[in-house]
Amino acid sequence: MQSAAQMIAPDVLRLRAGNPSPLTGTGTNSYMIFGPSGAVLVDAGPDLPSHITAILAALKGAKLDAILITHPHLDHSGATAALVAQTGAQVYSFGPAPRLPGDGSEGTDFSHMPDILVQEGAFVAGKLPFTALHTPGHMQGHLCFGYRDLLFSGDHVMGWSSTLVAPPSGDMAAYRASLRALQGLDYARYLPGHGDTIENPAAKLAELIAHRELREAQIIAALKTGAADAQTLAQAIYTDLPVALLPAAALNVLAHLIELAQNGQVHNVGAQTVTTRFALC
Repeated sequence: MQSAAQMIAPDVLRLRAGNPSPLTGTGTNSYMIFGPSGAVLVDAGPDLPSHITAILAALKGAKLDAILITHPHLDHSGATAALVAQTGAQVYSFGPAPRLPGDGSEGTDFSHMPDILVQEGAFVAGKLPFTALHTPGHMQGHLCFGYRDLLFSGDHVMGWSSTLVAPPSGDMAAYRASLRALQGLDYARYLPGHGDTIENPAAKLAELIAHRELREAQIIAALKTGAADAQTLAQAIYTDLPVALLPAAALNVLAHLIELAQNGQVHNVGAQTVTTRFALC
């Protein structure tokens, strides 16, 4: 499947990779920003020949100065090495993905290694001004990038679904705090890692915060009938979800349970996994 391109602003091109799936929606978005002397790419996208070819063709002879990576998941950073090899672009990100105990995620890009570490605040890449916002939750090292009145929101705020928060790399308390931290910031539109442009960021943030509050309330209500594990709770709560997505839903539930345990509202014995039974305190 070929990548699809669309101009989002006069100097911003969206390239959607041909990797649609239940977890990526219509595919992963890469964004090319054209400056006076070159271009900057936000998220390299997956390591697919068709996507890499589309990115190189979109340059139309311009120099790719920099690649900004929102987070090192393979569908966002997988094409980085191939693009660097052909363009010499410098790579900016929060850092490499840490190897955490119990993290068996096949989607983590453990080979990712930036040239320049970016954590929080203003920086310049390819002679263009950006603001890095550290937004942990989906991953500890997740960044959003502000550019003028646009926010490249990666997987923190997506245009088609709420994000997956999968422990141990995902943290529900951090995710919710990061959502609240974006409230009130003056960005007119969000350009997400998946889905279409978010035209009303304030409404989307409120929707996502309310959604997580609802899921937490559903988990607490379900636990009032007795101890249960994340898999069982996901089956009870996500009643309209395709069966293929229940494992991802169980990880979201586990992330909620871990946050509730940290707050002293639930307890468990042993390691915190999707098969661990949790009970109300």
